[in-house]
Amino acid sequence: MSSPPARPTLITVARLAGVSVASASRVLTGGQATPEMDRRVREAATALGYVPDMAARSLRARRTSQLAFAVPDVGNPAYVAMMRGIESVTRESGYRLLVQSTGGDIAEEMSVIQGLGQRYVDGLIIVPIRITDELLRALAVTAAPIAVITSLPDSVPVDNVRTDSVLGVSLVVKHMLASGRRAFAMLNGPTDTVPGAERIRGFEAAVDVAGLRPVAVESASDFTYAAGLDAARTLLTRCQPDAIVCGNDLLAFAMIRALREHGLDVPGDVAVAGIDDIDLAEMHLPSLTSVSLESGARGQLAARMLLDRIGNPDLPPRREKVLPRLVVRESA
Repeated sequence: MSSPPARPTLITVARLAGVSVASASRVLTGGQATPEMDRRVREAATALGYVPDMAARSLRARRTSQLAFAVPDVGNPAYVAMMRGIESVTRESGYRLLVQSTGGDIAEEMSVIQGLGQRYVDGLIIVPIRITDELLRALAVTAAPIAVITSLPDSVPVDNVRTDSVLGVSLVVKHMLASGRRAFAMLNGPTDTVPGAERIRGFEAAVDVAGLRPVAVESASDFTYAAGLDAARTLLTRCQPDAIVCGNDLLAFAMIRALREHGLDVPGDVAVAGIDDIDLAEMHLPSLTSVSLESGARGQLAARMLLDRIGNPDLPPRREKVLPRLVVRESA
């Protein structure tokens, strides 16, 4: 059996074009060359079927032109908005974005961070929802630039974009109080997560400032519609609220469904509000009052931080906060 023809190399392209290897490389990597040299090299490459070895080029340059984005749930619309914000920045800089779902699992997040040592990407943006000492230690010694979108202790020397969920929940509660609501309940996600802990803290503080006590607080096992529906049905067996604050918009959609099952009108009988202001919030019937945590803007900030860090690893750690914004619609 005859052996397959040898793969054309930069050397064979240079020979056919009648130029030096350095000149052929300069043309094929976008460097400056005379029009005649550019024509000869490109015609030779086409004739030979030459394809640059991008893997080898990446190893020589120590760049992959790829970035990673790790989130708890790629199906959550808030993270999709975040991804769009990141891509709007990284695409202009010539980077591809690899997206990975961690399921909110610490071990999986640790694996992603430690995998940076393999240099399969030039940097990572990660959204951890549970913060442990082990995770903080790993973030402090990463093998590649990293930016984190969540609340981290100020002592952690990592580029960080955060929001203020406590303030966001207080905006909702104040709005509902102004409309005459007094019997407040909350449908939250897991309180061992950063968003869950911050949102219950903000809810309890805002209700306390108003001189009231929550009639009920129920925590779903996850920030998903399915988990929220189970928890919403349980909550309604415990109390009769006239205002319900939900830990995110998916939980709010589940809450509205459960209220309808009980024959209750939204917002006539019960006002409902969510957090995240995903695209579906405006499309839902009734349209959902929600706190925008500016997911897209947080993604853009994190992307700019990461690109700056790749360009200059010696920059001091940056911390940015994006403030929440209440978007009032039909449900409250």
